[in-house]
Amino acid sequence: MGWKVNINKQFKCDSPIFIEGLPGIGNVGKIVVDYLIDLTNAKKIGTIWSKYLPNSVFVNEKNLVTLPKLELYYIRKNKQDFLFLTGDAQPSLESASYELTDLLLEIVNNYNCKNIITLGGIGLSEVPEDPQVFVTGNNKEFISEFKKLGADPKLFGIVGPIIGVSGLLLGLSKNYKIKAASLLGETFGHPMYIGLKESKKILELLDKKYSFKLNLTELNEEISIMEEELASDEEIPKSKSKKIKKLRKYQELGYIG
Repeated sequence: MGWKVNINKQFKCDSPIFIEGLPGIGNVGKIVVDYLIDLTNAKKIGTIWSKYLPNSVFVNEKNLVTLPKLELYYIRKNKQDFLFLTGDAQPSLESASYELTDLLLEIVNNYNCKNIITLGGIGLSEVPEDPQVFVTGNNKEFISEFKKLGADPKLFGIVGPIIGVSGLLLGLSKNYKIKAASLLGETFGHPMYIGLKESKKILELLDKKYSFKLNLTELNEEISIMEEELASDEEIPKSKSKKIKKLRKYQELGYIG
């Protein structure tokens, strides 16, 4: 396989909830997981590299280059272990997407994972004023847990196939008898749009379910900046927000649903 995994050998956890958020439409999944990592002070426990990630490097804030990678983070909250997956990109080849999904499932299954949550966006033709969060998955009971919190389970006919790791984790996790659900936020389907407001809706839902006690003040400020930029005459305005600038570099790689 064309994947290299480096996980802290001393790391241990039991029956974690695995939450995946990789770049996609509106970068909704990545934004949610990155905020979860920051706001819960989750600790990095592993890195994954591959030749199947984009053939490029990123220039970081120190003006040095880094290869695209995926990262695993861990937090224990309210007597429950959580694993968060974030990253710079998804593999573009279908076979590589399957390989990565199999690899991730092997990793989390080794820790006796019982629940997986994948995150993503549903691309609309315009910016949604009040974005809705939809839920689907491989287990009716698990889906109903999110329905009770406000997620809409009536997704058939609204979205096409869920492409990439976010979709494959739902399908292939049944081989491991892992209950999986996907939270999908309505967002604008423009390649350069960043779904901050949509991400907030998913974060609020996850906060209700798992009592992370997230402080979303910074995200609210970023949303205000984004709305000001959208109201400007520039097609792609130069943002005064470092976080928005950082997120735009992932949009330039193209996106998967």
